[in-house]
Amino acid sequence: MADAESVVRVCAQSEVAPGSVKAVAVGAHTLAVYNIDGTYYVTDDECTHAAASLADGILEGDIIECCMHFGSFHVPTGRPVQAPCEVPLRTYQVLPRDDDIFVDLSRNAAGEPA
Repeated sequence: MADAESVVRVCAQSEVAPGSVKAVAVGAHTLAVYNIDGTYYVTDDECTHAAASLADGILEGDIIECCMHFGSFHVPTGRPVQAPCEVPLRTYQVLPRDDDIFVDLSRNAAGEPA
């Protein structure tokens, strides 16, 4: 169950077009919000290999490619799929409500404690 203090609004669903990714500042976090075939995912925006914004990268299907060194990650799991990326991305549990996207900062995409 989500802890009310860890659940925060990220943006409106309408702000993230299908097949796109958007960086959003939420408190001390900068998150990347993805719309993949109408399903929303949220990860940290910073590539784990180098300090590049993933929102500036290329989203192809459910893979985000970093614009700096072209490493890539599987968005739903945060798993690195292309070198030089080796450390997984932090994912967040997405809680859509009406037209808004909320995330639980204390849980990963699978709903497990982070």
